[in-house]
Amino acid sequence: MKYNSVFDIIGPVMIGPSSSHTAGAARIGKAARNLLGSEPSWAKIHLYESFAKTYKGHGTDFALAGGLLGFETDDTRLSKALELAKERGLTIEFVEDTSAVSHPNTARLTIGNEEGQVELVGISIGGGKVEITELNGFELRLSGNHPAILVTHNDRFGAIASITSILAKHKINIGHMEVNRKDLGKEALMVIEIDQNVEQAVLQELTNAQKIIKVSTIVS
Repeated sequence: MKYNSVFDIIGPVMIGPSSSHTAGAARIGKAARNLLGSEPSWAKIHLYESFAKTYKGHGTDFALAGGLLGFETDDTRLSKALELAKERGLTIEFVEDTSAVSHPNTARLTIGNEEGQVELVGISIGGGKVEITELNGFELRLSGNHPAILVTHNDRFGAIASITSILAKHKINIGHMEVNRKDLGKEALMVIEIDQNVEQAVLQELTNAQKIIKVSTIVS
């Protein structure tokens, strides 16, 4: 196995006890919060296999709650996140789901507030690293370890070009990009991993582009 740095071996700076069950879970929760665009008021979290069996003992429950509250993996408040969630009016339901999944550390989060809701599937792949494999019914493969822009758009000619041209104008480099659609001519999802976080003005310009329905971000 090839490691890019020592941090791939020892994992991130984090509140324990487990990089996979705690740090990874916190990052999945925070990714969901970022994609919603604000703090949720409710969350329903399905946990599978290893997550479902050990989530209380390994801190997966409070880590997911902490991520939903916007906490980083090394935030000392993480272990108290369930209590803090109640204080902030965030209701969380955990479901031990027996459905078959492709990875033992899998969680499906459906979260929302009065502005809308988001549903995603995240897996913790070890060392605090995660992947988002589904968003609002779209299959994708998104690392939660790099800044990303997610663009829901009409599946029409020119939509992709309108987004990439704006990023090029602002000299924002694309590290990885994929496009998925549910059906021909319906809604589609652009997933763009980039090298740096983007300013709000750029996000607004992307939102105003032709054929664009919604723009969400994951920040590093």
